[in-house]
Amino acid sequence: MNLPPRPRPCLRCWFAVGLIALAVVASFVYLGIDYRALGSAESLRLMGKFIAEFFPPDVSPDFLAKVGNGALQTLAVSALGTVLAAIAGAVLALPASGRAGWLPRHVARFALNFLRSVPELVWAALMVLAAGIGPFAGALALSLHTTGVLGRLFAEALENAPREPEHALTLSGAGPVAAFSYASLPIVLPQWVAYTLYRWEMNIRMAAVLGFVGGGGLGQLLYFHLSIFQQQQAMTVLIAMFVLVTLVDFASARLRRGLGPAYA
Repeated sequence: MNLPPRPRPCLRCWFAVGLIALAVVASFVYLGIDYRALGSAESLRLMGKFIAEFFPPDVSPDFLAKVGNGALQTLAVSALGTVLAAIAGAVLALPASGRAGWLPRHVARFALNFLRSVPELVWAALMVLAAGIGPFAGALALSLHTTGVLGRLFAEALENAPREPEHALTLSGAGPVAAFSYASLPIVLPQWVAYTLYRWEMNIRMAAVLGFVGGGGLGQLLYFHLSIFQQQQAMTVLIAMFVLVTLVDFASARLRRGLGPAYA
Protein backbone atom coordinates (compact mmCIF):
# COMPACT_ATOMS: atom_id res chain seq x y z
CA MET A 1 0.00 0.00 0.00
CA ASN A 2 1.52 3.25 -1.19
CA LEU A 3 1.22 6.10 1.24
CA PRO A 4 0.81 9.63 -0.11
CA PRO A 5 3.96 11.68 0.05
CA ARG A 6 4.32 13.75 3.18
CA PRO A 7 3.96 17.47 2.53
CA ARG A 8 7.13 19.44 2.75
CA PRO A 9 7.37 21.69 5.80
CA CYS A 10 6.47 25.29 5.06
CA LEU A 11 9.39 27.19 6.56
CA ARG A 12 7.85 30.51 5.61
CA CYS A 13 4.61 29.60 7.43
CA TRP A 14 6.44 28.55 10.59
CA PHE A 15 8.49 31.74 10.45
CA ALA A 16 5.29 33.84 10.22
CA VAL A 17 3.71 31.94 13.14
CA GLY A 18 6.86 32.48 15.19
CA LEU A 19 6.81 36.22 14.46
CA ILE A 20 3.15 36.46 15.49
CA ALA A 21 3.80 34.56 18.73
CA LEU A 22 6.79 36.78 19.47
CA ALA A 23 4.70 39.90 18.83
CA VAL A 24 1.98 38.67 21.21
CA VAL A 25 4.48 37.94 23.99
CA ALA A 26 6.22 41.28 23.44
CA SER A 27 2.84 43.08 23.61
CA PHE A 28 2.06 41.54 27.00
CA VAL A 29 5.51 42.48 28.29
CA TYR A 30 5.33 46.03 26.89
CA LEU A 31 1.87 46.73 28.32
CA GLY A 32 2.92 45.53 31.76
CA ILE A 33 -0.46 43.99 32.59
CA ASP A 34 -0.87 43.24 36.29
CA TYR A 35 -2.98 40.08 36.44
CA ARG A 36 -2.68 39.86 40.22
CA ALA A 37 -4.45 43.21 40.66
CA LEU A 38 -7.16 42.15 38.20
CA GLY A 39 -8.04 39.02 40.15
CA SER A 40 -7.45 40.35 43.65
CA ALA A 41 -10.19 40.19 46.27
CA GLU A 42 -10.42 43.99 46.44
CA SER A 43 -10.85 44.31 42.66
CA LEU A 44 -13.52 41.62 42.60
CA ARG A 45 -15.33 43.28 45.51
CA LEU A 46 -15.34 46.68 43.80
CA MET A 47 -16.53 45.21 40.49
CA GLY A 48 -19.29 43.29 42.23
CA LYS A 49 -20.41 46.42 44.08
CA PHE A 50 -20.44 48.41 40.82
CA ILE A 51 -22.48 45.76 38.97
CA ALA A 52 -24.96 45.46 41.84
CA GLU A 53 -25.76 49.17 41.53
CA PHE A 54 -27.29 48.51 38.07
CA PHE A 55 -30.07 46.37 39.51
CA PRO A 56 -33.00 46.45 39.47
CA PRO A 57 -33.38 48.31 36.14
CA ASP A 58 -35.81 51.22 35.98
CA VAL A 59 -39.03 49.97 34.35
CA SER A 60 -41.28 52.91 35.15
CA PRO A 61 -43.68 53.72 32.26
CA ASP A 62 -42.33 57.25 31.73
CA PHE A 63 -38.72 56.09 31.51
CA LEU A 64 -39.59 53.13 29.27
CA ALA A 65 -41.31 55.56 26.89
CA LYS A 66 -38.15 57.68 26.85
CA VAL A 67 -36.00 54.61 26.16
CA GLY A 68 -38.35 53.48 23.39
CA ASN A 69 -38.04 56.87 21.72
CA GLY A 70 -34.25 56.63 22.01
CA ALA A 71 -34.29 53.15 20.45
CA LEU A 72 -36.31 54.44 17.49
CA GLN A 73 -33.81 57.30 17.09
CA THR A 74 -30.90 54.85 17.13
CA LEU A 75 -32.62 52.63 14.56
CA ALA A 76 -33.39 55.61 12.33
CA VAL A 77 -29.84 56.98 12.59
CA SER A 78 -28.30 53.62 11.64
CA ALA A 79 -30.74 53.03 8.78
CA LEU A 80 -30.37 56.53 7.31
CA GLY A 81 -26.60 56.48 7.65
CA THR A 82 -26.36 53.07 5.99
CA VAL A 83 -28.67 53.97 3.10
CA LEU A 84 -26.79 57.20 2.38
CA ALA A 85 -23.49 55.32 2.55
CA ALA A 86 -24.73 52.58 0.21
CA ILE A 87 -25.73 55.17 -2.41
CA ALA A 88 -22.50 57.16 -2.12
CA GLY A 89 -20.42 53.96 -1.97
CA ALA A 90 -22.02 52.64 -5.16
CA VAL A 91 -21.27 55.92 -6.95
CA LEU A 92 -17.62 55.90 -5.86
CA ALA A 93 -17.25 52.17 -6.51
CA LEU A 94 -17.67 52.63 -10.27
CA PRO A 95 -14.51 54.73 -10.78
CA ALA A 96 -12.71 52.89 -7.95
CA SER A 97 -13.12 49.60 -9.83
CA GLY A 98 -11.12 50.99 -12.78
CA ARG A 99 -14.05 51.48 -15.16
CA ALA A 100 -13.28 55.16 -15.76
CA GLY A 101 -9.53 55.07 -16.22
CA TRP A 102 -6.37 55.24 -14.14
CA LEU A 103 -6.73 58.73 -12.63
CA PRO A 104 -10.40 58.46 -11.52
CA ARG A 105 -9.61 55.03 -10.03
CA HIS A 106 -6.85 56.37 -7.79
CA VAL A 107 -8.79 59.51 -6.85
CA ALA A 108 -11.84 57.45 -5.86
CA ARG A 109 -9.75 54.94 -3.91
CA PHE A 110 -7.98 57.77 -2.09
CA ALA A 111 -11.36 59.25 -1.12
CA LEU A 112 -12.63 55.86 0.11
CA ASN A 113 -9.44 55.23 2.09
CA PHE A 114 -9.70 58.66 3.72
CA LEU A 115 -13.38 58.26 4.62
CA ARG A 116 -12.94 54.91 6.33
CA SER A 117 -9.63 55.74 8.00
CA VAL A 118 -11.27 58.51 10.08
CA PRO A 119 -13.15 56.89 13.01
CA GLU A 120 -16.89 57.41 13.40
CA LEU A 121 -16.39 59.30 16.66
CA VAL A 122 -14.19 61.88 14.91
CA TRP A 123 -16.74 62.29 12.12
CA ALA A 124 -19.46 62.64 14.77
CA ALA A 125 -17.54 65.41 16.55
CA LEU A 126 -17.17 67.28 13.25
CA MET A 127 -20.81 66.77 12.29
CA VAL A 128 -21.98 68.00 15.70
CA LEU A 129 -20.11 71.24 14.99
CA ALA A 130 -21.66 71.43 11.52
CA ALA A 131 -25.24 70.23 12.13
CA GLY A 132 -25.63 70.62 15.89
CA ILE A 133 -26.19 68.04 18.61
CA GLY A 134 -28.76 65.43 17.66
CA PRO A 135 -29.47 62.33 15.56
CA PHE A 136 -28.81 64.07 12.23
CA ALA A 137 -25.15 64.54 13.16
CA GLY A 138 -24.94 60.85 14.07
CA ALA A 139 -26.47 59.79 10.76
CA LEU A 140 -24.02 61.96 8.80
CA ALA A 141 -21.05 60.60 10.76
CA LEU A 142 -22.10 57.01 10.12
CA SER A 143 -22.70 57.67 6.43
CA LEU A 144 -19.26 59.22 5.92
CA HIS A 145 -17.31 56.37 7.51
CA THR A 146 -19.54 53.64 6.05
CA THR A 147 -19.22 55.14 2.56
CA GLY A 148 -15.50 54.38 2.69
CA VAL A 149 -16.13 50.79 3.81
CA LEU A 150 -18.97 49.95 1.43
CA GLY A 151 -17.37 51.76 -1.50
CA ARG A 152 -14.25 49.61 -1.21
CA LEU A 153 -16.28 46.41 -0.87
CA PHE A 154 -18.51 47.36 -3.81
CA ALA A 155 -15.45 48.14 -5.95
CA GLU A 156 -13.85 44.78 -5.11
CA ALA A 157 -17.07 43.00 -6.09
CA LEU A 158 -17.11 44.84 -9.41
CA GLU A 159 -13.47 44.00 -10.10
CA ASN A 160 -14.12 40.30 -9.46
CA ALA A 161 -17.27 40.19 -11.61
CA PRO A 162 -16.84 38.83 -15.16
CA ARG A 163 -16.86 41.57 -17.80
CA GLU A 164 -17.78 39.35 -20.76
CA PRO A 165 -21.60 39.83 -20.53
CA GLU A 166 -21.15 43.61 -20.40
CA HIS A 167 -18.74 43.55 -23.36
CA ALA A 168 -21.18 41.42 -25.33
CA LEU A 169 -23.99 43.93 -24.82
CA THR A 170 -21.68 46.79 -25.74
CA LEU A 171 -20.67 45.06 -28.99
CA SER A 172 -24.36 44.53 -29.71
CA GLY A 173 -24.94 48.28 -29.68
CA ALA A 174 -26.01 48.89 -26.07
CA GLY A 175 -24.78 52.00 -24.31
CA PRO A 176 -22.38 51.76 -21.34
CA VAL A 177 -25.12 52.50 -18.79
CA ALA A 178 -27.50 49.92 -20.25
CA ALA A 179 -24.72 47.32 -20.56
CA PHE A 180 -23.73 47.81 -16.93
CA SER A 181 -27.33 47.81 -15.69
CA TYR A 182 -28.32 44.60 -17.48
CA ALA A 183 -25.04 42.65 -17.30
CA SER A 184 -22.74 43.54 -14.39
CA LEU A 185 -25.20 45.02 -11.91
CA PRO A 186 -27.36 41.86 -11.55
CA ILE A 187 -24.17 39.88 -10.80
CA VAL A 188 -22.87 42.14 -8.02
CA LEU A 189 -26.18 43.37 -6.58
CA PRO A 190 -26.71 40.41 -4.19
CA GLN A 191 -23.20 40.95 -2.81
CA TRP A 192 -23.81 44.67 -2.47
CA VAL A 193 -27.04 44.08 -0.55
CA ALA A 194 -25.35 41.52 1.73
CA TYR A 195 -22.48 43.91 2.48
CA THR A 196 -24.97 46.70 3.21
CA LEU A 197 -26.92 44.52 5.64
CA TYR A 198 -23.73 43.54 7.47
CA ARG A 199 -22.77 47.19 7.83
CA TRP A 200 -26.28 48.03 9.05
CA GLU A 201 -25.81 45.53 11.88
CA MET A 202 -22.52 47.18 12.83
CA ASN A 203 -23.97 50.67 12.51
CA ILE A 204 -26.72 49.83 15.01
CA ARG A 205 -24.01 49.29 17.62
CA MET A 206 -22.02 52.30 16.46
CA ALA A 207 -25.08 54.56 16.46
CA ALA A 208 -25.48 53.82 20.15
CA VAL A 209 -21.84 54.75 20.79
CA LEU A 210 -22.13 57.99 18.82
CA GLY A 211 -24.66 59.21 21.37
CA PHE A 212 -21.72 59.77 23.74
CA VAL A 213 -20.59 62.68 21.55
CA GLY A 214 -24.05 64.12 20.92
CA GLY A 215 -25.36 61.81 18.18
CA GLY A 216 -28.72 61.24 19.88
CA GLY A 217 -30.53 57.96 20.55
CA LEU A 218 -29.75 55.38 23.18
CA GLY A 219 -26.10 56.34 23.44
CA GLN A 220 -26.94 59.86 24.50
CA LEU A 221 -29.36 58.51 27.13
CA LEU A 222 -26.72 56.09 28.39
CA TYR A 223 -24.07 58.80 28.63
CA PHE A 224 -26.44 61.12 30.48
CA HIS A 225 -27.51 58.62 33.12
CA LEU A 226 -24.01 57.24 33.66
CA SER A 227 -22.62 60.74 34.07
CA ILE A 228 -25.02 61.45 36.96
CA PHE A 229 -24.55 57.97 38.47
CA GLN A 230 -28.06 56.71 37.70
CA GLN A 231 -26.99 53.12 37.08
CA GLN A 232 -30.49 51.61 37.23
CA GLN A 233 -31.66 53.84 34.40
CA ALA A 234 -28.44 53.06 32.52
CA MET A 235 -29.17 49.34 32.90
CA THR A 236 -32.56 49.81 31.23
CA VAL A 237 -30.83 51.57 28.32
CA LEU A 238 -28.29 48.72 28.05
CA ILE A 239 -31.10 46.16 27.92
CA ALA A 240 -32.80 48.20 25.18
CA MET A 241 -29.52 48.22 23.21
CA PHE A 242 -29.24 44.44 23.51
CA VAL A 243 -32.84 43.90 22.38
CA LEU A 244 -32.46 46.29 19.44
CA VAL A 245 -29.20 44.70 18.24
CA THR A 246 -30.69 41.20 18.57
CA LEU A 247 -33.78 42.12 16.53
CA VAL A 248 -31.72 43.77 13.80
CA ASP A 249 -29.31 40.80 13.65
CA PHE A 250 -32.27 38.43 13.28
CA ALA A 251 -33.93 40.53 10.57
CA SER A 252 -30.65 40.98 8.68
CA ALA A 253 -29.92 37.24 8.78
CA ARG A 254 -33.35 36.48 7.38
CA LEU A 255 -32.87 38.98 4.57
CA ARG A 256 -29.44 37.55 3.71
CA ARG A 257 -30.88 34.03 3.61
CA GLY A 258 -33.35 35.33 1.06
CA LEU A 259 -30.41 36.32 -1.16
CA GLY A 260 -29.12 32.74 -1.24
CA PRO A 261 -26.84 30.44 0.77
CA ALA A 262 -23.70 32.22 -0.41
CA TYR A 263 -24.64 35.38 1.44
CA ALA A 264 -26.43 33.97 4.55
